[in-house]
Amino acid sequence: MHRPHDQGMKLEEWCLLLVLALLWGGSFFFFKILVSAVPPFTVVLGRVGLAALALNLFLLFRRDVLVLDRSAWLRLLLLGALNNVIPFSAIAFGETRIPSGVAAILNATTPVFTIMVAHFFTHDEKLRWSKIIGIVMGFFGVDVLIGPALFGGRAQQSLMGELACLSAALSYGFGGVYGRKFKGLPPLKLATGQLTASTVLVLPFSLVIDHPWSLAFPSVTIWSAFAGIAFLSTALAFILYFRLLATAGATNLSLVTFLLPIMALLLGTVFLGETIRWYAIAGLVLIGSGLAAIDGRPWRRARALLNSGPTDSKP
Repeated sequence: MHRPHDQGMKLEEWCLLLVLALLWGGSFFFFKILVSAVPPFTVVLGRVGLAALALNLFLLFRRDVLVLDRSAWLRLLLLGALNNVIPFSAIAFGETRIPSGVAAILNATTPVFTIMVAHFFTHDEKLRWSKIIGIVMGFFGVDVLIGPALFGGRAQQSLMGELACLSAALSYGFGGVYGRKFKGLPPLKLATGQLTASTVLVLPFSLVIDHPWSLAFPSVTIWSAFAGIAFLSTALAFILYFRLLATAGATNLSLVTFLLPIMALLLGTVFLGETIRWYAIAGLVLIGSGLAAIDGRPWRRARALLNSGPTDSKP
């Protein structure tokens, strides 16, 4: 049973949330390593294929094998395209041109795109003023991030990478709204089916475009990055996600959106030698403020503190 949205999380849940943010933030770190030696579609194939294998084996270990009809698999193919194949490919392409931390910050606009898509394609999730303010602040943060490439002296390749990562966030937005149609399928089976369908979808692109058999045999570093992005940032992350969803609730779990780009920035700076530019920090602050406006809790708590006033105390 989910707890009320305004109830705080336990210490164990906060620790799991930080681990989840590290795992998902780590995917941008692993992408950056992989695209230095492997073409984007093959990177995506390795990520979803190995993760699908891991989750199917996990279900088999639990004696809860995934069995679906043709209609369900067709819907999962579309969900896999929106939630995995399109955004993962766009991010992999983007990270051939921009730092992993910047890619993660741009990906943090996913909730902004999701509420916009939900406004036009659902009947019960319309825009409110707080969401409109959040959208404006979020896109202002995007302007700050993209501006130096668009109007300054940075290479236009950077702009292509940034727009690719933005398109990934837009695809996630459509995937998030479409994913709400899957009512009867348990979340872990939904994730397993989605990743399995994604593997089927991306395999032809890898074979036809990347010709993976012609690539040099991957180094230990590349194999390690594949293992990290598939088993840690995807399979294990999904298991933690669904555990937190059950114990902390969706509202508390959404806090991972604020933490993920920070983790990606730290990983890129410490291990990849990426430089954090002023516009990356400014964009992160503005996008984070927009997410806070959309989420609403920081403002509700601030109003509660202002309205509470001093309390009388007795000796």
